[in-house]
Amino acid sequence: MTIAREPSADHSGAETPHADFSFEELVAAYFDCRQNKRNKPSALAFEQDLEHNLAQLYDDLQDGSYRPGSSICFVITRPKPREVWAADFRDRIVHHLLYNRVAPRFYAGFIADSCACIPGRGTLYAARRLEAKVRSITQNWTRPASYLKLDIANFFVSIDKPLLQARLATRICELWWRGLADTILFHDPRQDVRLHSHHARLSLIPPHKSLFNQPADKGLPIGNLSSQFFANVYLDVLDQHVKHHLRARHYIRYVDDFVLLHESPQWLNDARARIETILLATLKLQLNQTKTILQPIERGIDFAGQVIKPWRRILRRRTLNDALHRMEHMPAADLFESGNSYFGLLRQATHSHHDRTRIAQILRSRGHRLNPALTKTYRRSV
Repeated sequence: MTIAREPSADHSGAETPHADFSFEELVAAYFDCRQNKRNKPSALAFEQDLEHNLAQLYDDLQDGSYRPGSSICFVITRPKPREVWAADFRDRIVHHLLYNRVAPRFYAGFIADSCACIPGRGTLYAARRLEAKVRSITQNWTRPASYLKLDIANFFVSIDKPLLQARLATRICELWWRGLADTILFHDPRQDVRLHSHHARLSLIPPHKSLFNQPADKGLPIGNLSSQFFANVYLDVLDQHVKHHLRARHYIRYVDDFVLLHESPQWLNDARARIETILLATLKLQLNQTKTILQPIERGIDFAGQVIKPWRRILRRRTLNDALHRMEHMPAADLFESGNSYFGLLRQATHSHHDRTRIAQILRSRGHRLNPALTKTYRRSV
């Protein structure tokens, strides 16, 4: 890791920044990292000699010799083809170490309507918060209003790293932590990558959406905690502008999807033009014109996996249809966990009994029992 140097206040020379973190902090980062990752090959390899590997990582970080390792790249096809990158388990521990130290100071300055990858602000938080805003502006569905839904085109691969670096530096004052953030930010995973998808599947990714086709100073790999955190820092500029310059009372963002509500469609149109200008001028981002929606709220707002309609929230239809199709064809051994997972997802919606009934019909037809409320399935008896 290249550590920046700064003149000392007491000497004309330069001093190496001190790595002011404890071994206990590194262990805590390891425990955070291994949640839901314990069965991954890189995690198992690291844990085979856990004490030695943690001690070696600690020494590398302390003496400035840490360098990120290789990454894995694969393609998922649902809901659409997308590259996913997975850093080595050792590097993910470092991501958590940085995140645990600096994220709270950034979160303290975020608006309450910035969601995703923030503790307590997942999809359910976003859907409920948007529903509350809809009820407020329509006075409980008694008055008309409109919504503007916007999406940033090719968001992760379009992030400008030098601009993001400047944003990170505003709240990371310690030189060593700033150097670690720069090491993670400017690491190019394409230089040492193992492809875990066939070229036929990789070809499903449009060239302009692939990190492989971006210049070195553009783009973050989708899939790493650091990228999720950095993305929120980057778009905080947008959040602050919309709330404090456009003075939008009813606004919410989930990653790169965001919604504004207003009584006047003309006001929303003007807001879209101003947002387009600030995105390009300040963040070098553009809106996805094909996903721009301006229409009455009563028609329903598809956001964060749910659809907000008058007096109800339901699961997005595409998600439900995918769930039904998968459960009809998946191996019997996977039905128990998948069924309960889908029931948990459906419980987040306010009106889901009909959808849970459709899931239950498939589970019953494949030999599973369910509880009377249709919120849980049980393992098949042998």
